[in-house]
Amino acid sequence: MPNTIKQRLHAGKGCVNGWLAIPDGFAAETMARCGWDSLTVDLQHGVQDYLSMVRCYQAMAAFPPTPLVRVPWNEPGIIGKVLDGGAMGVICPMVNTRAQAEALVAAAKYPPRGSRSNGPIRAALYGAISDYQRTANDEVMVIPMIETREALDNLEAILDVPGIDMIYVGPSDLGFSLGMAPIMDREEPEILAIYERLLRETGRRGIYAGIHNATPAYAARMLGMGFRFVTIANDSGLLARAATETVGAVRAAAGALTA
Repeated sequence: MPNTIKQRLHAGKGCVNGWLAIPDGFAAETMARCGWDSLTVDLQHGVQDYLSMVRCYQAMAAFPPTPLVRVPWNEPGIIGKVLDGGAMGVICPMVNTRAQAEALVAAAKYPPRGSRSNGPIRAALYGAISDYQRTANDEVMVIPMIETREALDNLEAILDVPGIDMIYVGPSDLGFSLGMAPIMDREEPEILAIYERLLRETGRRGIYAGIHNATPAYAARMLGMGFRFVTIANDSGLLARAATETVGAVRAAAGALTA
């Protein structure tokens, strides 16, 4: 299965990613109809688990978005398992050193490029004969998160690890690590300078940069800045925002009747 996100990135196009926090196939199916280039199941924060990830992927299968995942941590067991479940890319939190980046790549790649165990039961069409093992090392994306002061201190060493396709900025934890409030759409000059550095260093190596955003306007701004992969909020946040706006509009129009 070709990774359409990799194809878009190589073609110089920006990718708009959705974030799945709701552990439900119907919610994922609804999101998959909405024009996202990819959808990421979040196993690190929130209430998704491995089986709900599989249900989300099953519901998405008939639609264009590429299935991605954020794993809970940099641990080879879960990395191999989410790939076996059908993820075409792994976003991994808290990658702070070259050794941790090397461990992430090893867990995501089959030999000789890594140490991933063979058994892609769902990814390889439920055990049917396929070319999955032949193509997985090239198609699966390895995406370490850069979100701490330590990661910034080791940035060049992390980016020089063979097998990394893209980095993903976690603005909340990055700010937190630097003594700032944990928010997403950041305006601090120090943070914006860090973003410029990330884009400069990834660009030198032919690696792409992605970032998590709270609003469409900020995501579009980040694409203009040079990021090529942007996430906007998550499904539960979008649901809550739309519901709040809808209820508020009715109350505003009806006045005292709904007070």
